Amino acid sequence: MSFPLLTATAALPALGAIATAAVPAGRRAAAKWLALLVSLGTLVLAAVVAARFEPGGARYQLTESHAWIKDFGVRYELGVDGIAVALIALTAVLIPFIILAGWHDADPLETKSKRWRPTQGFFALILSVEAMVILSFEATDVFLFYILFEAMLIPMYFLIGGFGDRAHAGSDENAAAQRSYAAVKFLLYNLAGGLIMLAAVIGLYVVAGNFSLTEIAEARANGTLDMATNTERLLFLGFFFAFAVKAPLWPLHTWLPNAMGESTAPVAVLITAVVDKVGTFAMLRFCLGLFPEASDWATPVILALALISIVYGALLAVGQRDIKRLIAYASISHFGFIVMGIFAMTSQGQSGATLYMVNHGISTAALMLVAGFLISRRGSRLIADYGGVQKVAPVLAGTFLIGGLATLSLPGLAPFVSEFLVLVGTFARYPVVGIIATFGIVLAALYTLVLYQRTMTGPVKEEVRTLPDLRLRELVVITPLIALLIFLGVYPKPLTDIVNPAVEHTMSDVQKKDPQPEVEAAK
Repeated sequence: MSFPLLTATAALPALGAIATAAVPAGRRAAAKWLALLVSLGTLVLAAVVAARFEPGGARYQLTESHAWIKDFGVRYELGVDGIAVALIALTAVLIPFIILAGWHDADPLETKSKRWRPTQGFFALILSVEAMVILSFEATDVFLFYILFEAMLIPMYFLIGGFGDRAHAGSDENAAAQRSYAAVKFLLYNLAGGLIMLAAVIGLYVVAGNFSLTEIAEARANGTLDMATNTERLLFLGFFFAFAVKAPLWPLHTWLPNAMGESTAPVAVLITAVVDKVGTFAMLRFCLGLFPEASDWATPVILALALISIVYGALLAVGQRDIKRLIAYASISHFGFIVMGIFAMTSQGQSGATLYMVNHGISTAALMLVAGFLISRRGSRLIADYGGVQKVAPVLAGTFLIGGLATLSLPGLAPFVSEFLVLVGTFARYPVVGIIATFGIVLAALYTLVLYQRTMTGPVKEEVRTLPDLRLRELVVITPLIALLIFLGVYPKPLTDIVNPAVEHTMSDVQKKDPQPEVEAAK
């Protein structure tokens, strides 16, 4: 029996979460270091998964399968393709930086309300989210995936509601009310999506007789499982609705600005750079893999929703006065690009969408974490409260600029490659959609550069004159993220080599081939 590498990669942070929570109350530093060491150990295991994965090999590798609930055909079944490997690596890379960035975010806090912030619980919750996200990328049993899809809401709810941003303009009571509202809204939206998905999961079992993704896809391919058209479309809608909430896609997006705005910066990164990727990943793995005809049927409407997300998110980002909400609306626009690439039904579009998931995670982490460092210094999230920061904290301003330029997909930085592939892939099949989507790039340049101009340039405001520059711990967080943005912007081949074979399988599932260019032969 081979070593269960995939189980170990998810089990380590799960066990680490339990151990961190069990650290005595008076030993907060020990809990922090334990959580950091566990996250680094998980990163090592994720690197081993990537090293052992063979891009030219079987579609799902390092597989594990064990009986779980025999009476209902539920199995503990794991396997990774190139897309899953890339997202597991993203998750494992980001979590140590999230922990380091939030090193003091859960320290005891004395306020008028005498609110206590349990350090051990904060880091244990982060590790538990990491465990469930990694396992969801590995799960090839639909029921197992559903359990993880829903279970990760619980620690996220407590991270949003229990460990809010200290830089709140109102009173302690008002801040607590805003955090509670954001956490409940996050939970209700995602639970509603999950309940609809549960109905679709049950329907899938009634039709297919099991929950195995590989067996159902194989049965559909060889003709032994034939779904009625209306049944397939209804099941597709049930799955897609849940994933669109998680993604988030317009008009199911409204929970995200509240959740990111009221969370600490590291938790905001956890939401949009890690957890939300489960939604777009599931569109590729489950929507396209299980319901190819319905995916094709729904494509025009989904592309329209993606376009609205791109433009609407960017327009609202332009008008924001709150730094964190601006980044949240920018993320909604970026998720529109990811969904558009997935449903463009071209290899370039889907490869670009997968790269976009990874690159958006890195770029948003860099920008949001630097913004968090800035906000913690000044004690305000409002753009108008800043000005001239680059004169007093040039390193902070420089890293903020690089994060912002990555967000607008500047050539030479990682997001440019993914956005370019998404647009090329979309234009090849849907040229009008591709042309309209480019408007989002113009708006991205507008909200990013205006944000930098208003906060970092101009006269130095009195309140920012004494702001310190980035400290050593903060540089340790930001420097590797910027290095990754530059490296993957110049040399994306390590990612594309892993992702492209998986995209070919997905294109085969939906029975699509790339459009051939219409070029008139020379006479």
